Amino acid sequence: MSPGDEHDSFGGVGGSGQTRTRLPEGNSGDVYGGARRPVRSSRSLLTVVGVVVLLVAAIAFANRGGADPADAAPSSDTPGKTAATAATGTRPVTGKNGHIPTGYAHDDQGAQSAATNYAVALGSAEMFSTDGRNEIVDTVYAPDAAAADRDELRKAYGAKDFLSSVGLQEDGTAPQGMTFVSRVIPVGSKVESYTDNQATVSVWYSSLFGLTGVDSKNPVTEAWYTETFELRWVDGDWKVSKSTQKDGPVPVGRDQRASSAQDMENAVGQFGGFTYAR
Repeated sequence: MSPGDEHDSFGGVGGSGQTRTRLPEGNSGDVYGGARRPVRSSRSLLTVVGVVVLLVAAIAFANRGGADPADAAPSSDTPGKTAATAATGTRPVTGKNGHIPTGYAHDDQGAQSAATNYAVALGSAEMFSTDGRNEIVDTVYAPDAAAADRDELRKAYGAKDFLSSVGLQEDGTAPQGMTFVSRVIPVGSKVESYTDNQATVSVWYSSLFGLTGVDSKNPVTEAWYTETFELRWVDGDWKVSKSTQKDGPVPVGRDQRASSAQDMENAVGQFGGFTYAR
């Protein structure tokens, strides 16, 4: 894996203009050299009051809703029409299986939410222990795919040579005094194809991987990947039937000083993850 860096934010600015109106010159000898502003008629005053009342009522109506802002969001069967990188407002999940979000909407937004959260689970440190890996596989994979891929995943993640090469012990845990970091940070997702029962979704993400600690020979580094998930609608939820991964797109790294091992360890322990939603 090769180091990367964080992305920049985008913003915008706006402006307004003013129009100056010259008042007619007065002939009354006013010491201020100009005519007084006309007195507003009662009809004009009533009109202004009416407009203000309507405006206040409109604001109150727009702000009306339950305590949960998501209650005002569009339902899953009528997703909001948004730009490719904007959130839809659709609730991402209805529950969790252990620490993995499950119960996605039966539409393309739900498929994207599922693929994104499954990418996070499959890229987590729990994949390197037998119990954690089995829980993840049983949760995110379709039953037939889980049965077919379980042994292959065990060989990939549990091989002694591989674990040793990344600095882990035989049980997939970090040596004493170190912290193992394996995190996926999604940047975006897109639907490659969609039908009522099948979906292909690609997730672009950065990945943090390595060991924190003074004596670590495998410091935490960053890499970028795109993983494509083939999903099926199984027993009321989206499940993975197959996935493939490729490198990139990889941004140009910036000239930033790397944090200390202690700072990285503190960050991993203090900053929790998210439930991702399209």
